[in-house]
Amino acid sequence: MPQREVAVGAFSRWVFTAFLSTWGIAALAALDSSILFSLPFAIDAAVVFLAAQHRDLFWLYPLIVVPASLIGAASTYWIGWKIGEEGLERFVRKKRLQAVHRRVRRSGAFALALLDLIPPPFPFTPVILVSGALDVEPHWFFLTLADVRVVRFGGEAVLALFYGDLIVAWLQSDVVRTIAAILFLLLLVGVGISSYRLVRSTSQRRSVRA
Repeated sequence: MPQREVAVGAFSRWVFTAFLSTWGIAALAALDSSILFSLPFAIDAAVVFLAAQHRDLFWLYPLIVVPASLIGAASTYWIGWKIGEEGLERFVRKKRLQAVHRRVRRSGAFALALLDLIPPPFPFTPVILVSGALDVEPHWFFLTLADVRVVRFGGEAVLALFYGDLIVAWLQSDVVRTIAAILFLLLLVGVGISSYRLVRSTSQRRSVRA
């Protein structure tokens, strides 16, 4: 087997081992709701995988994922509040930003949080970011979001009891693991770019305020 294939296989196994664990899924949940990280279906697949692998603990994974994801969402909301409306275009494409902006202005905190029930790849993270920039009432927004995510991840854990075996077999295939490793590398690049944009946006806003 070529050395490159061995390296890719080892790296993909490391990615799966790192995130498909108790601490790994908590980190993934927090990152999944942050503006620095975007991998549709990743956290949902992880919940199903772990619940199917450890069926006696299927109830535990939603309890880990929900608070961790809310921490990530809170950080995104805070970033939106910090950069303001003028800094949003650095994180969200202009065409998508206009649509999200209209939706946030038309809807209240409760209706916005309910959008999280729309399955991936619906871009919910930009909704959180714009909500922070427009000072959407955080109390009702996060209270509703917590309830929605209990339903979402709890439902996935229950479904894993019945259909998890098929998904586990699919996720453990070499093709899926290789794709996951490649996407993870691309995400690291994206995190670096987003972090640079965040630092630049906040520094520019401080300069304007000064």
